[in-house]
Amino acid sequence: MNLDLSGKSVFVAGSSRGIGRAIAAAFLAEGACVAISGRDAAALKQTEEELRAIYPGAAILALAGDLTGERHCAAAVAAILEQWNALDVLVANIGSGSGRPGWQYDAQAWAAQYEINLFAAVRVVSQALPAMLERKRGSIVLVSSITGIESTAAPLGYSSAKAALLNYSKNLARQIAPEGVRVNAVAPGNVLFPGGTWERHIARDRSRVESYIADEVPMGRFGTTEEIADAVLFLGSARASFITGACLVADGGQTRSL
Repeated sequence: MNLDLSGKSVFVAGSSRGIGRAIAAAFLAEGACVAISGRDAAALKQTEEELRAIYPGAAILALAGDLTGERHCAAAVAAILEQWNALDVLVANIGSGSGRPGWQYDAQAWAAQYEINLFAAVRVVSQALPAMLERKRGSIVLVSSITGIESTAAPLGYSSAKAALLNYSKNLARQIAPEGVRVNAVAPGNVLFPGGTWERHIARDRSRVESYIADEVPMGRFGTTEEIADAVLFLGSARASFITGACLVADGGQTRSL
């Protein structure tokens, strides 16, 4: 299937490793011009070098900085527009599943979870959206989580922030659909990749993790970063031109909610 992404300008926010890196690689494989970002400048540089080795001659723009800050968001979008004169697809892959267990969160802990898992994505969308609205076209894909859909063992702050992100996606999609810009979300389930949360859980107690996956995931395995990237790629492409306000769940059948 031709996804019609060749030459499109894409910003994958949060792409130095894991799911974000796989998303960036998938867009590059389709011939898109891709801006990658990350807080760790050294890790981002390594990712850039690896991607350039895989895709010689690809248009890659590396933007180091903390996208939880307004200044870095604005600077990143400005750099993309200066480089490619347009922003066709924004993928907001920003968040962290780390957090304390239990219900005893103070105001500071709640604020920290919402800052990284909701407000950072909202901030980068707010910076990118004016350029899309001006051209009356564009696609935004927010990376949420199945923890935002139904009850799981994930930290309360993380799961509630991801639920808020899904609600934001749905309502924003309705507001800007008449202007030609689509907004969708992907809710990954358990995805295993180097340096990720599940790798740490396995290092601590492999048998418990394996039992959890066997009991909770009908497909009986972890997802891969490439499988999540494929879902994002489709929603970001012209092949999803009549899809907006949707949440594509990619979790091996784990969630039971509609």
